[in-house]
Amino acid sequence: MTPPSRVALVTGATSGIGRGLAAALGRAGLAVGLLGRDGERLAEALQEVRATGARCAAVPADVVDLPGLQGAVEHLESQLGPADLLVSAAGVIEAVEVPVWEADPAEWRRVVDVDLVGAFHAVRAVVPGMVARGGGRVLHLDSGAGVKDSPVYSAYNAAKAGLFRLGGNLHAAGAAHGISVLELAPGVVRTPMTMAMAAHEQRRQRDEWTSQDEVDALAVAFARGELDAWSGRMVRAGADTPASLAARAAAGLADDDRALRLRPWGEDDPLR
Repeated sequence: MTPPSRVALVTGATSGIGRGLAAALGRAGLAVGLLGRDGERLAEALQEVRATGARCAAVPADVVDLPGLQGAVEHLESQLGPADLLVSAAGVIEAVEVPVWEADPAEWRRVVDVDLVGAFHAVRAVVPGMVARGGGRVLHLDSGAGVKDSPVYSAYNAAKAGLFRLGGNLHAAGAAHGISVLELAPGVVRTPMTMAMAAHEQRRQRDEWTSQDEVDALAVAFARGELDAWSGRMVRAGADTPASLAARAAAGLADDDRALRLRPWGEDDPLR
C-alpha cells in the first residue's frame, strides 16, 4: 500500500477551491507547494497556508505552459521534497451560457487547454517522479458536469469528461506503480467562478452551497490513503463523506461503480 502523502503540489492555488484545498492540506500536516498564474494572489495564498504551520512554497506557473510548469515543479520539489500528492485544481469556465454552435472558438479552446490539457501537463510534470519512487496520488478537481448532457458550457463539460477519462487512463496505467487517482466533484462551492455563473442565480438567492469543508475532508482522506479503493472513480462532496465511502468500499465495488462507462440498453446490447 502507498503510505500517506507528505508533500502536495496544488495547481490553481490562488483562489476558490484550490486555495482552500492548499490550506486544508497544510492543516492536515502536509508540506504544500502552490502553483498559480497570478503572483500577487499566489503570495496571499502562500501566507494563508503558512499560517497553518505547514512547510510551504509557491511558484507562479501557468498549467498551459508545460516547460514553465515543469520548471516550477522542479523548484518546489527542491524546497519541499518529492511530491507524492498532485492536486489539479486549475480551472476556468465560459463567460456566457450559449449552445455549442454559438460558442466562441478561442474561448472554447482556452477552457479545454486549462481544464484538460493543463491537467495532463501537471501529470506529465509530476507523475514520472512518483512512478520512479514507487507510488503517489493524483486528485483531479472534476465535475458532475462531465458525466451528463447540458445545453450550455460545452467546453467546460467536454473538458471535465475528458479529465475523468484522463484519470481513468492514469489509474489503469499507474495502478501497478502504486499510483491512485481520484476524481473529486466538489458540488457547487461558493467561489468567484460560481458566483459569476448565470446557472446559479437561484442558488445565490437561496444561499445554498456545498461547503468547502466537505471538499477538504475528502481531499485530506485521500491524502491519508483512506480512499485509495476509489482510484479511477468519482466521489462528490456534499453527497459522500470519508466514512460513507469507506463503508461502501468495504462492502465491495463493482467495476462500473462511479466509473465513466457506456451504459448498455440491456443484456442483449452488443456494446456491453
